[in-house]
Amino acid sequence: MKKRILLLAYGLMSVAVTAAASTSSNLIAKSGSPAAVHASKPGPAEASKPSLRASKYSAAQIVERNIAARGGLQAWRAVQTLSFSGQMEAGGKQNSLLPFVMEMKRPHKSRLEIRFRDQTAFQVYDGTQGWKVRPFLNRDDVEPFTPIEAKLATTWAELDGPLVDYASKGTQIKLEGIEAVEGRDAYKLKLTLKGGVERNVWIDAATFLETKIDGDPRKMDGKLRNVAIFYRDYKIENGLTVPHVLETVVEGIKQSSHKMTIEKVAVNQPLEDALFAKPQLKVAASGQ
Repeated sequence: MKKRILLLAYGLMSVAVTAAASTSSNLIAKSGSPAAVHASKPGPAEASKPSLRASKYSAAQIVERNIAARGGLQAWRAVQTLSFSGQMEAGGKQNSLLPFVMEMKRPHKSRLEIRFRDQTAFQVYDGTQGWKVRPFLNRDDVEPFTPIEAKLATTWAELDGPLVDYASKGTQIKLEGIEAVEGRDAYKLKLTLKGGVERNVWIDAATFLETKIDGDPRKMDGKLRNVAIFYRDYKIENGLTVPHVLETVVEGIKQSSHKMTIEKVAVNQPLEDALFAKPQLKVAASGQ
């Protein structure tokens, strides 16, 4: 169950609901660090897929329409903080719902909290350094990100997502073509992030909203497995179009599908920088 919780946390941070790229780095899992590999590297299943169909739009035109569908460029540029709260499925037989809170602030700051059995696990990232507290593993001390986690954190997107102002972020975008995602046509875009990490994003051909994004590959059952995150149930929040259901799926793992449901969204709520600084042990232990 702890691994499932971790993957859902990766789903939220990684997408950060179009704010992002990846993860809660070992926030709850006992072992195994995120692998620093290209998320778009095809596995055997991907290599056997039929060729993608051609698109009448260019990559730049698809991105422009996506940003417009999400609320517009100026609306997203005006967002300085973004907060989400809701519940995630823990998996297992009981499949309990765990409350979570995700908070983000420019530039590149984030904080994720997950409640489980009257305990709070969380991780914070101040834009350059990150820390985590994992009481679920009887670890009440503040742990710094591992080198691999720190490297992965540099690939997390800003709160407006990977497509807004992508060129100024050092991202290159290539249109791969059109393929079906859950029975609907979608434009497949390959993003090469600053630093060389690759990630695929699928844009629905009718709504121009994100429908799927690569998560960070995870090593499970001794194998490195692809992770996909699906976006659903879009709603308008303060003029921004935001998905309220994120479903994370691990390739090759049965019953690996788990959902996060966003119940509340706050835009430009004041968030102090101290919220994203290294936690003090006394505060961390209290779960506050």
